[in-house]
Amino acid sequence: MNFNLFDAEEQVIERAQALEARLTALAPEVGAELAELVDGFKRSYREQRRLVRVSDRLQGQLATANQEAERRRREAEDALERLREAQDVLVQQEKLASLGALVAGVAHEINTPVGIAVSCASHLSDATARLTAMVEKGELGRGDFNRYLATATDTTALILANCERAAQLINSFKQVAVDRASAERRGFDLRAYVQETLLSLQPNLKRGNHTVTVDCPPGLMVEGYPGALSQILTNLVMNSLTHGYGDGRAGRLRIAVTQPDPETVCLTYADDGAGIPPGNLPHVFEPFFTTRRGEGGSGLGLHIVHNLAVGPLKGSITVESPPGQGAAFALTFPRVAPG
Repeated sequence: MNFNLFDAEEQVIERAQALEARLTALAPEVGAELAELVDGFKRSYREQRRLVRVSDRLQGQLATANQEAERRRREAEDALERLREAQDVLVQQEKLASLGALVAGVAHEINTPVGIAVSCASHLSDATARLTAMVEKGELGRGDFNRYLATATDTTALILANCERAAQLINSFKQVAVDRASAERRGFDLRAYVQETLLSLQPNLKRGNHTVTVDCPPGLMVEGYPGALSQILTNLVMNSLTHGYGDGRAGRLRIAVTQPDPETVCLTYADDGAGIPPGNLPHVFEPFFTTRRGEGGSGLGLHIVHNLAVGPLKGSITVESPPGQGAAFALTFPRVAPG
């Protein structure tokens, strides 16, 4: 279109020059004025041509810039997708690491009652063998029999108590592990489930002589995802043990459950540890934020807590840390999870 426009202008200039030549012959004064007009038109025409060339060049540069911007946008989107995939993998690894630590702790804890039960059973077996030998030789006396009864009574009581302890640990861990792995929705007694989760964490708590108190209304039934709640409690406890009591002192942890209304549950978890510096509070739920970089901290523990709170539980979580008063997390979620 620009070339057609310029062709027309060139034809106008040619006709104007021809008219100028005729007027100059007939009326020199009019021809001179027309010549000035023609010169002005030529200058305007040249400027238009220059502006069109500049515009074409700028349009070409803009097209190139748009192509480069589109290429970089696609690269950024691809990089973001890869980053999200890597983050998902790391989050899953962190969850598995948490479950692995739970397995190791429970296995160590079970080893004690099982070892006592085995020792008692071995002692009872030896006592029974000695009693059998006495019976076969006809040397069994009343005193020997009474001593055997006392031994059998004591050892069987110890065996039963330690087997019950091991079974309790196994049952609590089995339920927590299944909930973590399956992400199954079901109804559960909140107080009992919190106690089960804490029981599976006893090896870690006992190692530092930490105590936990639970204040939860009995019979509070929740319909939702217990595995998510177990993961949240585990991460909060381990976060306290790692960051709140890094100096090795024994701590007091507290879990309190209230109901602002019949369909809402508020679970508050608090410790009396070192607390969180004010500058770190806005960032504690961000992925990969940690103050233990290079010391085993992944920065994903509280990020997972936040994701589980707003994801499966369809709730929210906040944190407070007044100076010198430890840290407190408030988890609020529906008693019956939507959907």
